[in-house]
Amino acid sequence: MVNKRKIGVLVSGRGSNLQALMDEIAAGTLNVEITVVISDKKDAFALERAEKAGIKAVAVSRKECASKEEFEEKITAALEEAGAELVVLAGFMRILSPAFVGHWHHKIVNIHPALLPSFPGLDGQGQALNYGVKIAGCTVHFVDEGTDSGPIILQKAVPVLDDDTHDTLADRILEQEHKALPEAVRLWSEGRLQIEGRHVKVLPAER
Repeated sequence: MVNKRKIGVLVSGRGSNLQALMDEIAAGTLNVEITVVISDKKDAFALERAEKAGIKAVAVSRKECASKEEFEEKITAALEEAGAELVVLAGFMRILSPAFVGHWHHKIVNIHPALLPSFPGLDGQGQALNYGVKIAGCTVHFVDEGTDSGPIILQKAVPVLDDDTHDTLADRILEQEHKALPEAVRLWSEGRLQIEGRHVKVLPAER
């Protein structure tokens, strides 16, 4: 049995993408261990999900930190204490500083509910709907110093229907997020992601 690689997950809300990762781990289709779940909100339902699954759950409140630097240092300390090799942003709603990103260079992945580079930032689903695109989707990418601008690992597309509301489109995209994020983490855990500048090459699986 190959040693399980360790990941830390950062969340702000209900944690449905965290649940998707936990479900695949439980099913034996994702060979990683979530060693810590960290939220910037003490009442995030994602922390309850982690605790129920026996995963260390940590709340780091920005309000209780004197500076953004202290806030991020506490997150890094919790990640390092848990031995995390990869930081997975699963609905973490704060912009991370260049210092934090630099510390975890090419070791942070994020899921974004739009087909980047279109519609970065907040509410990618609403931006897509308002713009009138016919295809939307989600992107898993490595995080760099920009906003949703890092090298793209994989994307999944969904049609935008004429009668879509924000919620119906967001739900359709979320279904694909729950597939895309575990798939990207799986590729990382198997050592199959090779970053070359802006390009992420997916290497073939070892026979």
